Amino acid sequence: MKQHKLSITLTLITVCIFIIWGWSFTMNTAAMSSLPWEIYDNSLYLSGFMAIALMSVTMMLATRPAWLETPFNGLDKIYRLHKWMGILAVVFAALHWLIEMGDDVIKSLFERSGRAPELDFSGFIEMMRDAAEDVGEWAVYLVFAMLVLTLWKRFPYNLWRYVHRVMPILYLLLVFHSVLLAPLVWWQQPVGLLMVLLLTGGSVASIVSLRGTIGQSRKAQGAIHAISTTSAGIIEVECQLENKWQGHSAGQFAFVTFNQTEGAHPFTIASSDRGDGQVTFQIKALGDYTKRLDHKLKIGQSVTVEGPYGRFNFKPKNATTEQIWIAGGIGVTPFLARLEELKNKSEQSPLAQLHYSSSDSATDPFVKRLQEACIDLPLIQLHIHDSSEGKKLTTDQLLTHYSKKAMMEVWFCGPTGWARILENELREKLQGSLLFHREAFELR
Repeated sequence: MKQHKLSITLTLITVCIFIIWGWSFTMNTAAMSSLPWEIYDNSLYLSGFMAIALMSVTMMLATRPAWLETPFNGLDKIYRLHKWMGILAVVFAALHWLIEMGDDVIKSLFERSGRAPELDFSGFIEMMRDAAEDVGEWAVYLVFAMLVLTLWKRFPYNLWRYVHRVMPILYLLLVFHSVLLAPLVWWQQPVGLLMVLLLTGGSVASIVSLRGTIGQSRKAQGAIHAISTTSAGIIEVECQLENKWQGHSAGQFAFVTFNQTEGAHPFTIASSDRGDGQVTFQIKALGDYTKRLDHKLKIGQSVTVEGPYGRFNFKPKNATTEQIWIAGGIGVTPFLARLEELKNKSEQSPLAQLHYSSSDSATDPFVKRLQEACIDLPLIQLHIHDSSEGKKLTTDQLLTHYSKKAMMEVWFCGPTGWARILENELREKLQGSLLFHREAFELR
């Protein structure tokens, strides 16, 4: 999902929720309060409704719904939507909190007499409403803090993961707040039906998350079959999975759990599917978790693999289009899987230019593997770009292999910053004649 498509999706979901609220608002013909209080009350309820509605969608997206991968073009795009949907929900929650804090200002300016009388509830219900108000306020404070830690990239992932697991509890507290404090008339209107659907879906998703059963139907148990480490600090882990593994396509990824305490982490599958349950992962020591991984793994150790996910599948938009594959560092793994997949199916090989960027080709273990894999695939032309020799890949080099008669189709896997630069430069020069495929997978 491109950035503009993400914005459009967020806008459409927000507008649809607003329309349902507006529909219900038009059903209330009698104004019970003076205009200032009418504006205040409706702003308060609308901001709160938008916050809990968007948060409900966020919780449902967190369950990794594989059936949405096709319309959203991959789980990585679903996670990006999940992230920004959550941020937007917190923005509305902040607005709701600010409006609530402005109650005294409205009183001082327009007095309390212009406001509709509050409904009189029994002692127990009133006590529960008071509790819901207090719970909601503190839950919002904690959600604010969680957003700050999520956006603060320097906050360690292993700590953030535990903090983030509190979110389903906070959501359920906010459901309690919303159900008790929503206007009673809403439950007889379309907005009430939408709330029931969203709060039910979000609550079920929260319970699934708290039980640790997200992706349960796509999990396969197995054991580590082989481990090897290269001089470049890359760990190759070969796993033998049980028959439950449904197979995968080159370019897909999976969530791998080597240790229940550490939890699941996403890694691209670096091997083709041979139908025997064997999957290989090439893991680069990049973060706090992967830097310690080589000391924790041993042959025979149990492993849980959930997947496969992703739509980085090399399917051409047009059968005659020449593809351009660009890999940087550990981003070469999906291309290795694709080359292995084509090894015994050379007739299915596309016409492609494969560009691999290496910091030092003399010591890079992937260079030799790529060269050997491409020997029997004449339609795939390999280009090695060694940055230690000043051979950096540029957009001008890519354009030399581009025929203006066709759309340029690029499949990219590598550093995010480099991807943005290449994509922006190519889009500027090609003016709409570009298909740029890359995964945007981030857990925070």
